[in-house]
Amino acid sequence: MITDPISDLFTRIRNAGAKGKVFVEVPHSKLKLSIVELMKNEGYIKSFFVADDEPSKKTIKITLKYINDQPVIKKIKRVSSPGQRLYANYRSIPKVLGGLGITILSTSAGLMTDRTARAKKMGGEMICQIY
Repeated sequence: MITDPISDLFTRIRNAGAKGKVFVEVPHSKLKLSIVELMKNEGYIKSFFVADDEPSKKTIKITLKYINDQPVIKKIKRVSSPGQRLYANYRSIPKVLGGLGITILSTSAGLMTDRTARAKKMGGEMICQIY
């Protein structure tokens, strides 16, 4: 049993990028799927799809994105953990690398990036930072 499935998702992506793998397969959950969708929309991964080869085990298959044989995701870091939740209002959401990276937040309106949260003037739990 995994105590923090979001950290597991990030570790699998980080390890696959370090090894130069094209695909990563992670167990399915709605939260992971939303995070992967945001990563796709922001251009950090190439594509993804949900595979249900076995009826009881759905997985998310992620195609990583590379530029000049270097992974696009340089660093992916879990900010809020199960033991210590970190929240921010829209004024105090940190900018990652001066706006070059993103922070993914869990708000009352669902998951969104830091730019979207600032535009909608919404705060929430900071899930991760990607750059």
